[in-house]
Amino acid sequence: MNNIILNYLLKNYLKSFLIVLLIFYCFGIILNLFEEVEFFKNTGANIFMPLLLTIMLVPSLIIKLLPFVLFISSIWFLVKIRNNKELLTLKVYGYSNLKIFFILAFTSFLLGWFILIFINPVTSSFVKYYEKTKSNYARDIDHLVTVNKNGLWIKENFNGLERIITSSNPQTYKIKNVKIFEFNKNFNLNRKIVSDVANIESKNWILKNVEIYSYKDGIMVRDFKDSYSIESIYNYEKIVNLFNNSDTFSFLDISINFNEMLNKGYNKIFLKQSLHSMMTLPFYLFVMAGLAAILALHTMKASDNLKFIVSGLIFIILIYYFKDLSLALGKTSRIPLILSIWTPVMTLSFFTFVGIIQINEK
Repeated sequence: MNNIILNYLLKNYLKSFLIVLLIFYCFGIILNLFEEVEFFKNTGANIFMPLLLTIMLVPSLIIKLLPFVLFISSIWFLVKIRNNKELLTLKVYGYSNLKIFFILAFTSFLLGWFILIFINPVTSSFVKYYEKTKSNYARDIDHLVTVNKNGLWIKENFNGLERIITSSNPQTYKIKNVKIFEFNKNFNLNRKIVSDVANIESKNWILKNVEIYSYKDGIMVRDFKDSYSIESIYNYEKIVNLFNNSDTFSFLDISINFNEMLNKGYNKIFLKQSLHSMMTLPFYLFVMAGLAAILALHTMKASDNLKFIVSGLIFIILIYYFKDLSLALGKTSRIPLILSIWTPVMTLSFFTFVGIIQINEK
């Protein structure tokens, strides 16, 4: 009998999860399709290209929203079995609130690892195809940025001048061994700027220990400056964001090839942030199942359905902003970055632990 009840719980719980997941996926398709159609409308691409790329992109977006998808589906499932008196039947057969919570929470936890190990590599390959395909149709080719093991390489058009910039990899706001070549419209060299260090936090780059080579009457002249500033269309954040699309890397990619990716020039902080953010997924799913159980099982009154909807929406909004706030504190070095990623999980786990003890007494 226990196996039959357990199978019933798991089957209907996963069914509720898949239905909510499908609803989110359909909404994602509809919303993103308009953006893709707008991008491809004057490119001469195949009429099915926007739909294909949307289908490729939406699964990775859904994974980011998975804790909220599971939270909604968990509340729906628990309220349903409570309202149709199945919850009372389960308690007759020895299924307490605590036991039901652990069944759903551990199922969600295992589901999170299954998604990271088996689904995430597929979605990351989809996003790579999406990015590669869209880049082939991009019109702006005057500005190019490349980061590899040899450093940073930038080509930009600024105020009618063509620039080629090389430096070390941008691990922080400061880059080293900077060389800037400026060419006129005929691609003749106007001047060369060499700097030991450049601060690229803003688009107004501040260079230190600068040598400037320029031509006067056909003769190259060298000038030295302690400090010199130039305007660029790029700053640190914009450069890093061009390559730090974590959706193109799977959990297994980063875990297995971490050192290799560092050698290729990827930012160490970005890789650590991506790895730990992915690792939190199973724990978020565990906690969200717990929060759903606390909301749905604290009372047996069917009339409280509206309260669940309102409370659930408030929880989702608060958790979303709490995650963003914590990560922002980590990125600005107010707290360690890794701690900022795990703090929401630990905080929610504490409240879940307290709440589960309370509903187990009911």
